[in-house]
Amino acid sequence: MAHIIVVGNEKGGSGKSTTCMHVATALSRMGHRVGALDLDLRQRSFGRYIENRIAFCRKQGIELPTPDYRELPEIDQASLAAGENVYDRRLSAAVAGLERDVDFIVIDCPGSHTRLSQVAHSLADTLITPLNDSFIDFDLLARVDPDTSRVTGPSIYSEMVWNARQLRARAGLKPIDWIVLRNRLGAQQMHNKRKVGAALEQLSKRIGFRVAPGFTERVIFRELFPRGLTLLDLRDVGVEGLNISNVAARQEVRDLARELNLPGVEVDF
Repeated sequence: MAHIIVVGNEKGGSGKSTTCMHVATALSRMGHRVGALDLDLRQRSFGRYIENRIAFCRKQGIELPTPDYRELPEIDQASLAAGENVYDRRLSAAVAGLERDVDFIVIDCPGSHTRLSQVAHSLADTLITPLNDSFIDFDLLARVDPDTSRVTGPSIYSEMVWNARQLRARAGLKPIDWIVLRNRLGAQQMHNKRKVGAALEQLSKRIGFRVAPGFTERVIFRELFPRGLTLLDLRDVGVEGLNISNVAARQEVRDLARELNLPGVEVDF
């Protein structure tokens, strides 16, 4: 069976689609067969990213390792069993269709609570939750005491992950490996950065996730999207003399790939 990587966070703007694209492309570049699904049926940032990549390669007459992106299939309502949710069927059909052909499936969830996102979390072998490094985004995971910054209890998203874990346990599936990704880290060890880090470490022990450094805020991530490129593609498309910022960003991708500790993956880029 394919290993399912779900990238989820109920807040927008945390870097989910950028994370999806770089993880999926990194795995493709290492020779793995990678499928891709975008559950944000309205915005489709991950799906658009891959479509841009295919269009760019066709225009330039080049080939780049590219995930196998598929839309969720339409389902005839008449074929549903009594009480069956159409979105459950659409997602299970998409996953079943990909599993025959790929080693990994990368799923991008919308920045809101939806039925599709809820079901996807229960399918996750690896769950990546990108988080902007601030207490505004931290509130998605837990509530904190404003005076002491101590965690007072889990929040709505953490409860959804807990429910997904319970569903997997009852189905006899292995536990979710949950990684919280600290995106947009400041370059300096600022006071707020230290406080968020301490709160994350405290919470990780209570509800069971690993903390990993993600992507620093860089203009290049926004510039790559229209052509569907990632930091790993720049030399292949003729960008010479990469600057220090781009080299550092590429290292962040490499570090993330190692931190995920995916089965059968040896990071070699």
